[in-house]
Amino acid sequence: MPQHSNKAALRGEPSYVWRAGQARRLNLIREAAPMIEGGRVLVDGCGVGMYVEKLGAFSDCVHGLDIEFERVAEAAQRLDHLLCGAGEFLPYASNSFDVVLSHEVIEHVQDDGAAAREMIRVLKPGGRLVLFCPNRWYPVETHGIYWRGRYHFGNIPLVNYLPDPLRNKLAPHVRAYTAGGLRSLFDGLPVKIVHHAIIFGGYDNLIARLGAMGKLIRGGLYLFENTPLQVLGLSHFLVVEKQ
Repeated sequence: MPQHSNKAALRGEPSYVWRAGQARRLNLIREAAPMIEGGRVLVDGCGVGMYVEKLGAFSDCVHGLDIEFERVAEAAQRLDHLLCGAGEFLPYASNSFDVVLSHEVIEHVQDDGAAAREMIRVLKPGGRLVLFCPNRWYPVETHGIYWRGRYHFGNIPLVNYLPDPLRNKLAPHVRAYTAGGLRSLFDGLPVKIVHHAIIFGGYDNLIARLGAMGKLIRGGLYLFENTPLQVLGLSHFLVVEKQ
């Protein structure tokens, strides 16, 4: 894989490899939505299909959708039940899925409110949406920025702490959510909030560089998840249930 794909600014980067960070999130997903076992599952924004593949160990009916045809075509070489489409117009019947997973995707769509409504529409009553997306108060913007008309890929400190007009000028390609802003996407929809936390990342690259010291740093950050300092975490972890 190159340093970043030519879609990095517009769509972000999907999971290309499976490491400890992704495995931890898979465990969180399974705990949050036990109806995955044997249920119908949709990965909305599946990228190259890493979560579709891993969830297939627990369900025989895992579907994936992504807006990027090239990514869907790559995943389709080894996986079934994949479609190319937009999250604002899901090509599935209402009340179709027991679980919908949206993993670091909703921040990239054109209309996040429409995407939220569509994910709830396709859920069965009693089904659950498990959603991860960027936290506004994480000290680093991980999706790069635009500066003087050019996109610069990489981790840029403190961008999300700027006032909205300046932050959105530097990072017009990606949203970062406050807790209230994220939950407001579901106002008026037939759902209840089952769980909402802010979690830190896997930091696998850091561990690859620092070894044991990197693992120590990661372990310390995970301890923050049970304290008010979780507000500085990387991602929202939101679970909503359709009523």
